[in-house]
Amino acid sequence: MQDYPTSFRNAFIEETKRRLLEECVPRLKKCLGELTEEQIWYRPNENSNSVGNITLHLCGNVRQWVIAGLDRQQDVRERQQEFEERGPIATKILIQKLDNLMAEVTLVLDATTPDELLTKRFVQRIYEETGLSILVHVVEHFSYHVGQVTYVVKMLKDMDTGYYAGEDLG
Repeated sequence: MQDYPTSFRNAFIEETKRRLLEECVPRLKKCLGELTEEQIWYRPNENSNSVGNITLHLCGNVRQWVIAGLDRQQDVRERQQEFEERGPIATKILIQKLDNLMAEVTLVLDATTPDELLTKRFVQRIYEETGLSILVHVVEHFSYHVGQVTYVVKMLKDMDTGYYAGEDLG
Protein backbone atom coordinates (compact mmCIF):
# COMPACT_ATOMS: atom_id res chain seq x y z
CA MET A 1 0.00 0.00 0.00
CA GLN A 2 1.32 3.41 -0.98
CA ASP A 3 2.00 6.01 1.70
CA TYR A 4 -1.17 8.14 1.82
CA PRO A 5 0.43 11.61 2.11
CA THR A 6 2.75 10.83 -0.79
CA SER A 7 0.04 9.31 -2.98
CA PHE A 8 -2.28 12.26 -2.28
CA ARG A 9 0.55 14.71 -2.99
CA ASN A 10 1.35 12.99 -6.29
CA ALA A 11 -2.27 12.93 -7.41
CA PHE A 12 -2.86 16.56 -6.44
CA ILE A 13 0.34 17.84 -8.08
CA GLU A 14 -0.34 15.88 -11.27
CA GLU A 15 -3.90 17.22 -11.44
CA THR A 16 -2.65 20.78 -10.89
CA LYS A 17 -0.11 20.33 -13.69
CA ARG A 18 -2.75 18.81 -15.98
CA ARG A 19 -5.18 21.67 -15.46
CA LEU A 20 -2.53 24.37 -15.91
CA LEU A 21 -0.12 22.89 -18.44
CA GLU A 22 -2.42 20.71 -20.53
CA GLU A 23 -5.66 22.73 -20.45
CA CYS A 24 -5.32 26.37 -19.44
CA VAL A 25 -2.01 27.37 -20.99
CA PRO A 26 -2.66 25.69 -24.37
CA ARG A 27 -6.09 27.34 -24.52
CA LEU A 28 -4.62 30.75 -23.73
CA LYS A 29 -1.92 30.27 -26.36
CA LYS A 30 -4.54 29.19 -28.90
CA CYS A 31 -6.52 32.34 -28.19
CA LEU A 32 -3.45 34.55 -28.45
CA GLY A 33 -2.66 32.91 -31.78
CA GLU A 34 -6.13 33.69 -33.13
CA LEU A 35 -5.88 37.43 -32.45
CA THR A 36 -3.87 40.20 -34.04
CA GLU A 37 -1.69 42.27 -31.74
CA GLU A 38 -4.21 45.09 -32.10
CA GLN A 39 -6.97 42.74 -30.91
CA ILE A 40 -4.81 41.44 -28.05
CA TRP A 41 -4.42 44.99 -26.73
CA TYR A 42 -7.98 46.16 -27.48
CA ARG A 43 -9.96 47.51 -24.51
CA PRO A 44 -13.67 48.14 -25.03
CA ASN A 45 -13.60 50.70 -22.19
CA GLU A 46 -11.41 51.84 -19.30
CA ASN A 47 -13.01 49.39 -16.88
CA SER A 48 -12.13 46.37 -19.02
CA ASN A 49 -8.78 44.70 -19.53
CA SER A 50 -7.29 43.63 -22.81
CA VAL A 51 -6.30 40.04 -23.52
CA GLY A 52 -2.70 41.26 -23.22
CA ASN A 53 -3.38 42.66 -19.76
CA ILE A 54 -5.08 39.43 -18.69
CA THR A 55 -2.07 37.44 -19.90
CA LEU A 56 0.35 39.66 -17.96
CA HIS A 57 -1.95 39.45 -14.94
CA LEU A 58 -1.95 35.65 -15.06
CA CYS A 59 1.84 35.57 -15.25
CA GLY A 60 2.08 37.94 -12.28
CA ASN A 61 -0.49 36.06 -10.23
CA VAL A 62 1.05 32.62 -10.82
CA ARG A 63 4.54 33.95 -10.10
CA GLN A 64 3.36 35.56 -6.86
CA TRP A 65 1.32 32.61 -5.62
CA VAL A 66 3.45 29.66 -6.73
CA ILE A 67 7.01 30.95 -7.06
CA ALA A 68 6.95 33.49 -4.21
CA GLY A 69 4.16 31.97 -2.09
CA LEU A 70 4.59 28.22 -2.35
CA ASP A 71 8.34 28.18 -3.06
CA ARG A 72 9.09 31.22 -0.86
CA GLN A 73 11.19 33.01 -3.46
CA GLN A 74 11.31 36.79 -3.53
CA ASP A 75 8.01 38.42 -4.51
CA VAL A 76 8.82 40.79 -7.37
CA ARG A 77 5.29 41.30 -8.66
CA GLU A 78 4.19 44.77 -9.73
CA ARG A 79 0.47 44.04 -10.00
CA GLN A 80 -0.71 47.47 -11.10
CA GLN A 81 1.64 47.41 -14.10
CA GLU A 82 -0.13 44.30 -15.39
CA PHE A 83 -3.27 46.40 -15.86
CA GLU A 84 -1.65 49.71 -16.87
CA GLU A 85 0.30 48.21 -19.78
CA ARG A 86 -1.13 49.35 -23.10
CA GLY A 87 1.17 47.36 -25.37
CA PRO A 88 1.69 46.27 -27.83
CA ILE A 89 3.88 43.49 -26.53
CA ALA A 90 4.38 40.99 -29.33
CA THR A 91 2.36 37.77 -29.15
CA LYS A 92 5.52 35.68 -29.25
CA ILE A 93 6.84 37.58 -26.19
CA LEU A 94 3.61 36.94 -24.25
CA ILE A 95 3.80 33.24 -25.14
CA GLN A 96 7.48 33.14 -24.17
CA LYS A 97 6.61 34.68 -20.79
CA LEU A 98 4.00 31.95 -20.27
CA ASP A 99 6.40 29.18 -21.31
CA ASN A 100 9.23 30.43 -19.09
CA LEU A 101 6.91 30.80 -16.12
CA MET A 102 5.39 27.35 -16.56
CA ALA A 103 8.87 25.82 -16.69
CA GLU A 104 9.56 27.43 -13.28
CA VAL A 105 6.17 26.34 -11.95
CA THR A 106 6.84 22.75 -13.02
CA LEU A 107 10.12 22.73 -11.07
CA VAL A 108 8.38 24.07 -7.97
CA LEU A 109 5.50 21.60 -8.24
CA ASP A 110 7.83 18.66 -8.75
CA ALA A 111 9.78 19.63 -5.62
CA THR A 112 6.71 20.25 -3.41
CA THR A 113 6.42 17.79 -0.53
CA PRO A 114 3.27 16.53 1.20
CA ASP A 115 4.14 18.66 4.25
CA GLU A 116 4.48 21.80 2.11
CA LEU A 117 0.95 21.28 0.84
CA LEU A 118 -0.29 21.63 4.43
CA THR A 119 2.08 24.36 5.59
CA LYS A 120 0.66 27.87 5.88
CA ARG A 121 2.46 30.89 4.51
CA PHE A 122 1.51 34.44 3.56
CA VAL A 123 0.72 35.43 -0.03
CA GLN A 124 0.28 39.06 -1.06
CA ARG A 125 1.26 39.89 2.52
CA ILE A 126 -2.34 39.46 3.75
CA TYR A 127 -3.57 35.98 2.83
CA GLU A 128 -2.47 33.07 4.99
CA GLU A 129 -2.69 30.04 2.73
CA THR A 130 -1.62 26.41 2.72
CA GLY A 131 0.24 25.03 -0.27
CA LEU A 132 -2.97 23.21 -1.15
CA SER A 133 -5.06 26.39 -1.11
CA ILE A 134 -2.40 28.23 -3.15
CA LEU A 135 -2.63 25.65 -5.92
CA VAL A 136 -6.43 25.52 -5.87
CA HIS A 137 -6.48 29.32 -6.16
CA VAL A 138 -4.00 29.36 -9.05
CA VAL A 139 -5.89 26.76 -11.11
CA GLU A 140 -9.26 28.41 -10.43
CA HIS A 141 -7.97 31.92 -11.13
CA PHE A 142 -6.15 30.91 -14.31
CA SER A 143 -9.17 29.01 -15.62
CA TYR A 144 -11.49 31.95 -14.88
CA HIS A 145 -9.38 34.35 -16.91
CA VAL A 146 -8.86 31.87 -19.76
CA GLY A 147 -12.67 31.78 -19.96
CA GLN A 148 -12.72 35.56 -20.31
CA VAL A 149 -10.11 35.44 -23.06
CA THR A 150 -12.03 32.67 -24.83
CA TYR A 151 -15.15 34.82 -24.77
CA VAL A 152 -13.26 37.73 -26.34
CA VAL A 153 -11.91 35.48 -29.11
CA LYS A 154 -15.35 34.07 -29.84
CA MET A 155 -16.85 37.56 -29.88
CA LEU A 156 -14.19 39.09 -32.14
CA LYS A 157 -13.67 36.13 -34.47
CA ASP A 158 -17.11 34.43 -34.47
CA MET A 159 -15.43 31.05 -34.13
CA ASP A 160 -15.51 27.83 -32.16
CA THR A 161 -12.23 27.46 -30.29
CA GLY A 162 -12.38 23.70 -30.75
CA TYR A 163 -11.23 22.89 -27.22
CA TYR A 164 -13.22 19.65 -27.31
CA ALA A 165 -12.95 18.88 -31.02
CA GLY A 166 -12.96 15.16 -31.69
CA GLU A 167 -14.12 14.24 -28.19
CA ASP A 168 -17.39 12.42 -27.60
CA LEU A 169 -18.85 14.37 -24.70
CA GLY A 170 -22.11 12.39 -25.04
